[in-house]
Amino acid sequence: MSIIDNRKAFHDYFIEDKYEAGLVLEGWEVKAIRAGRANIKESYVVIRGAEIFIVGMHITPLESASTHIHPDPTRTRKLLLHAEEISKLIGKVERAGYALVPLDLHYNKGRVKATVGLAKGKKQYDKRETEKERDWVREKARLVRDKG
Repeated sequence: MSIIDNRKAFHDYFIEDKYEAGLVLEGWEVKAIRAGRANIKESYVVIRGAEIFIVGMHITPLESASTHIHPDPTRTRKLLLHAEEISKLIGKVERAGYALVPLDLHYNKGRVKATVGLAKGKKQYDKRETEKERDWVREKARLVRDKG
C-alpha cells in the first residue's frame, strides 16, 4: 500500500532497477507519515562511506508532537539495505553514471519502507517523447470509447 509517490522521478529519469529499503525514523516521524504528512518530491539519495541516506524528505510534524523533542522536518534519514545491495549500488552510481532516486514510501508488514530507483537522467527530448506517447494513448482510448 503506497503512502506517497514521486511521479516527478518517472518524468525526469529512466528507472532501471528498484530496491526496497527500510528507513531509520523517530516516533513522531512515523506518526506524521501515517497521517500522510510527508513529501519526497524534492528529495534525493546520497552515498556516504558505505551507507545510504535520503536527503530533503520533508515530514511535517503533527501538532500533538512531544513537548520535549524539537522535530526537524528535513533531517537526513538513513536507508537500510543489505550490504551486497549497497555495494552493488555504489558501484553502479560511481562507475556507470546512475543516480539514486526515491520513488515512493509504502507499508510492508506494518513498517514504513522506501522504494529507491537506480535511474539515468532523461534529456529534454526524451521527456517530450514520453509526453507525446502518453497523449497518444489517451487519444486512442478516447477514440475507441467514442466509437463504441
